[in-house]
Amino acid sequence: MKLKIWFLETRPQFLLLSVVLVLLGTAIAWNEGHFDGLRFILTAVGLLLAHASVNVLNDYFDYKSGIDLQTIRTPFSGGSGILVQGLLEPKGVYRFGMGCLLTSLPIGIYLTIVSGWKLLPLILLGGVVIYIYTSYLTKWLIGEFWAGLGLGMLPVLGTYFIQTSNYSLEAFIASLAPGFLTANLLFLNEFPDIEADRKGGRYHLVIALGTRKASRLYAGLMAMTYLCILGGVISKLMPVLSLIALLSLPFALKAIFTTLKCHDKVQGMIPALKANVITILATDALLAFAYFLS
Repeated sequence: MKLKIWFLETRPQFLLLSVVLVLLGTAIAWNEGHFDGLRFILTAVGLLLAHASVNVLNDYFDYKSGIDLQTIRTPFSGGSGILVQGLLEPKGVYRFGMGCLLTSLPIGIYLTIVSGWKLLPLILLGGVVIYIYTSYLTKWLIGEFWAGLGLGMLPVLGTYFIQTSNYSLEAFIASLAPGFLTANLLFLNEFPDIEADRKGGRYHLVIALGTRKASRLYAGLMAMTYLCILGGVISKLMPVLSLIALLSLPFALKAIFTTLKCHDKVQGMIPALKANVITILATDALLAFAYFLS
């Protein structure tokens, strides 16, 4: 039972994002004739540990700041609720989060040794962002940007580099859509938490703009996701099969229209939060599938 609680503390339902990002970066490399099974496995394990540490440390710092004591939890936002329920001790959760982060470090060092030193800046940047994300970045109006970079673009680019020992314009272009999608994941999840976040000292786009204007920005960022894919195909920097990622568009539209209508209603936002998660995972997975097929 205790082991299950620790597992739930990592918020495993969100860790699938790391898997599809690694698949996408690997698929781009595969499309160019590069694949190393061991590097693929180590990359997936390392990113999963890093992602778990983000979730666990976020839970710890939000509990310490009092945010999670005031937020209205939904299945998609508001933290795990485990610390609030007293199921685990805060010190233990902090150590667990740091343990996940520190365990991912030697994996990153090994992958840097075998693939090239140019991977090191991504690993160091990622480690710093993970630790200071909740305590600082979410208070400086840049949390959404760093979420999109750290759990969107950089994992795709880093995975591609690990397989090929190089960066490319195509990999960069292909990473833009995942970047916008992950930024929107955090962005939309901030809507139900706006009051608790404001009282807890956070300062993000939903607080700065208000929910009505923020809902329009959310729609704009979602549109940018699909424009990046279309632009990549038109410019011939992404394969034509990448257009199958547009199959996720109905879920994106549902998330957009629900958000525009229910931006200030927590319960009304739940269908939008769900559709948003489906959009993100489906789009990233379909892009990976397109590259594997190509």
